[in-house]
Amino acid sequence: MNMITNHLPTAELQALDAAHHMHPFTDSNALAAKGARVITGAKGVHLRDSDGQEIMDCMAGLWCVNIGYGRDSIAEVARRQLLELPYYNTFFQTTHVPAIALAEKVTSLAPDHMNHVFFAAGGSDANDTNIRLVRHYWALKGKPEKQVIISRKNAYHGSTVGAASLGGMQAMHGQGTLPIPGVVHINQPHWYLEGGDMTPEEFGLQRARELEKKIAELGEDNVAAFIAEPIQGAGGVIIPPSTYWPEIQRICDAHEILLIADEVICGFGRTGNMWGSDTFSIRPDIMTIAKGLSSGYAPIGGSILSDEVFDVMATDEFYHGYTYSGHPMSCAVALENLRILEEENLIGNVRDVTAPYLAEKWAGLGEHPLVGEARICGLVGALQLTPDKASRAAFAEGPGNVGVIARDLCFEDNFIMRHVGDQLIISPPLIFSKENIDTLAEKAWKVLDKTMASATEKGLMKAA
Repeated sequence: MNMITNHLPTAELQALDAAHHMHPFTDSNALAAKGARVITGAKGVHLRDSDGQEIMDCMAGLWCVNIGYGRDSIAEVARRQLLELPYYNTFFQTTHVPAIALAEKVTSLAPDHMNHVFFAAGGSDANDTNIRLVRHYWALKGKPEKQVIISRKNAYHGSTVGAASLGGMQAMHGQGTLPIPGVVHINQPHWYLEGGDMTPEEFGLQRARELEKKIAELGEDNVAAFIAEPIQGAGGVIIPPSTYWPEIQRICDAHEILLIADEVICGFGRTGNMWGSDTFSIRPDIMTIAKGLSSGYAPIGGSILSDEVFDVMATDEFYHGYTYSGHPMSCAVALENLRILEEENLIGNVRDVTAPYLAEKWAGLGEHPLVGEARICGLVGALQLTPDKASRAAFAEGPGNVGVIARDLCFEDNFIMRHVGDQLIISPPLIFSKENIDTLAEKAWKVLDKTMASATEKGLMKAA
């Protein structure tokens, strides 16, 4: 495994990190007391830390390293591009070959009615683009009052002021006076936690129809768009009931509302198809892309526009852009990433081989007494932890305590699963093999056993 071996001792690196590095989504003082885990190398589906421990990465970094770590050809492509044209912008009536080539490639992979892309540096700023874009679109259509964007509670669309407003995370909204005006939220399609006595199908229809009620409440003439992830990722891998998306599509079509599919996590093969929109038969007007576009090897994102939206936007100058829109190196890296994705048939292998195998193993983990539901779609899944399987009960001590225990035990056993509340989630690289899945299932069962024992000892196995 390629790695830098002459780094400082771990304790010194941790001290420097604590002294100077402010981490995302982190209690800095708590991390300083504990010490960050220092990652020094990666190959395939494994990381290596500064103490030489090998760690199986079941989250593909941050939902993004679809082609796995350590691809030499990506490094070579980046090197060549940095030597030839390290940077130029796409403002001022200029362009460059990597941006041209990537725009053509991305739109060739997109649904047939989507043939234009506006590049960003990541998913957050791409969703900021979408806010400005849909509002200007309606102004150009002679309907400037169509300003409101409807999203969902517990959704995640990024961390900038605009993107965090689109998201529905209460903790994020509590910092920085969010959401901004003109963004409202409806309930999420989380049947396990919120479905009550309804069947998933009944619940899916009910939650979708909240969109129609909200449109009626606000007035159709005031609503610009509805934004949603095909599967809510950071919210806990919330896979909607089968009835949900067809009804959402009907409502958007019936009420002249643009539909934005945030494909940052689902796009580029995560669900076993190129797009989550393919998996759930969504026909979006705009798709947000990032993460799997470069497999995390370089920062890049974007908004893919339908022909109808682009044709309207093309009639006027759009006063919007980023220094790094279509960065040459990032575009070159993304092109090489997409070549690997296609030539190695990674998405087809997920669809036909590893996703069915993972679904079988995941269902087996669902038999554990601590697991109330085992959700899976392609290579993204969640284990819903519960003190009482029969009643789908939450833990009396509140969400997250048991989830943290489980997450920490995973880290101790050198494999990474993330916790969201009392949900353990995975999103492994698309190169994950059957052998990797066997290892994950074996390790996860042991962690569930240890978690249940620890939770019982701490008096946490009480239903709310």
